[in-house]
Amino acid sequence: YSRFELSAPRLSSPTMKVDGSVQVTVDVHNTSERAGDETVQLYVRDRVSSVTRPVKELKAFERITLAAGERRSVTFTLPAQALRLWDARMQRVVEPGEFDVMTGPNSVQLQSVLLTVTPA
Repeated sequence: YSRFELSAPRLSSPTMKVDGSVQVTVDVHNTSERAGDETVQLYVRDRVSSVTRPVKELKAFERITLAAGERRSVTFTLPAQALRLWDARMQRVVEPGEFDVMTGPNSVQLQSVLLTVTPA
């Protein structure tokens, strides 16, 4: 019954060290004439990794209630630990490289931004 528009995600920094974190912000606008709830979801995708990884991994979500016409920003903290994987030697590591950080109301309607993870 309510309609929402979500902005593309914005990063506090386009790069992050393998032991750091980054803030991901999304603007949500209730474009309808009644209050409603929306769930903002955050996914990541490792563009190149040493082992096979899922195409999309849900890392965070937040449900918000907005009045008719209201706008609000949702900010997630994405720590490097959320990007860890089990490598070929069975060690939990964060591999440097490029990650797509995607946000949206579901796993299909996503907008993305590039995050580069650098060595410590």
